[in-house]
Amino acid sequence: MNHSTPVDYPQPQSGEIPRYSGLPTFFRLPFGAQIASLDIGVVGVPWDGGTTNRAGTRHGPRELRNASSLVRRVHPVTFQSPYDLARVGDLGDVPVNPVDVQDTLALIEAWYRALHEQKVMPLTAGGDHLTTLPILRALGREQPLGMIHFDAHSDTNDTYFGGERFTHGTPFRRAVEEGVLDPKRTVQIGIRGALFSEKDHGWAEANGITVIRMEQVAEEGMAAVMARARAIVGQQPTYVSFDIDVLDPVYAPGTGTPEIGGLTSLQGQQGIRLLQGLNLVGADVVEVSPPFDQGHLTSLTGATMMFELLCQLADAHHRRRLSTGAGE
Repeated sequence: MNHSTPVDYPQPQSGEIPRYSGLPTFFRLPFGAQIASLDIGVVGVPWDGGTTNRAGTRHGPRELRNASSLVRRVHPVTFQSPYDLARVGDLGDVPVNPVDVQDTLALIEAWYRALHEQKVMPLTAGGDHLTTLPILRALGREQPLGMIHFDAHSDTNDTYFGGERFTHGTPFRRAVEEGVLDPKRTVQIGIRGALFSEKDHGWAEANGITVIRMEQVAEEGMAAVMARARAIVGQQPTYVSFDIDVLDPVYAPGTGTPEIGGLTSLQGQQGIRLLQGLNLVGADVVEVSPPFDQGHLTSLTGATMMFELLCQLADAHHRRRLSTGAGE
């Protein structure tokens, strides 16, 4: 479908200034736009207070912004530009407290609650995976969300280190317990790697979460896996969380908990592309850790996955707009 660009829709500075010049923003979009003027807000959460081993994801948003300057405006398969389907802007970074986990969780939740109240869909650059918990708290307050979760790890452990309940390995257990995530509409794709215990995935599966291990992905293929995921989440509001470590570390070495034997970068793109038509309400890319990166490869990969997700969020927004009679 071809859509003319509405005159008030922000556009990247493509072809206007060199990519290496100017203030770095996500996809070279306008920075600091008023929330009420946007349909999709791209947000950074520079925080890794939930990390239990190799820290560094607090630097993810800045490098993802830099790498996103390499991403052009039109999708190579659909030939659509997300900037023609929705008003998109860079809203900057959430203020965080690097020495207080609970304070930061509250700050993030308040930020995303304001977005949600203004009906702005968030696309987030993390940050470690605990970042997703307060986002789900903000978006899933009225109705528990479904989720399609690309990751090497289930992140449904209970506690770490003396009973600590809030780490990047526990966000989705907390989200289910708090009633903001519907486990029966949650699908985890690409799970792999050695475990702490043979029961590591027991709680998730007992509570209805669908855990699709990497071996199943390899055997069934992405199309079949995504068809299953789509059937599970249905047409109810759904969030997408993409942990960069779902990819094999040959494609994304810059992450805190790498696991070999993962998705290729193309499989990651295919998985996101097969989200089209779902009732998406937000998405994130997390666990990009620039201190462990090589040649900025992971930052580029993460920014490209963010663009793929942006295309799906813009499409979801546009479809909802047309269905309510507000569109063309």
